[in-house]
Amino acid sequence: MTARVLDPARLPFAFEDALNAGNVDAVLELFSPQATMRTLGHEVLTGTEELREEIVRTVEAKARLTNTARLCLTGDGTALIVVDWTLEATTPDGTRVTPSGTTANLARRFGDGSWRFTVLNPLGTA
Repeated sequence: MTARVLDPARLPFAFEDALNAGNVDAVLELFSPQATMRTLGHEVLTGTEELREEIVRTVEAKARLTNTARLCLTGDGTALIVVDWTLEATTPDGTRVTPSGTTANLARRFGDGSWRFTVLNPLGTA
């Protein structure tokens, strides 16, 4: 198990570190069990198994994520986290691509004091 994230502003950077290390399980530990994520292809995934499949595909694409913090607002055990990101990855045909954007994510504080993503939306308002 990865270290608990006690500051919601650190979640995107824990995600970045785990993804860049190729540690699928560490990435998944940053999500609540029924979290939802919208993919770059606009697909909405919910739950650990669907998220695992996406993270595995991302790791297999030799992805390298870079996050830059913009905003983290917290209230009532919930956080809105906005981050600019760039992802370098290799497509199945071997082409290296570099999509980028701004996330609009939600996280929740759990009983042990840790924060986990409940909604991960790398497409922001797009």
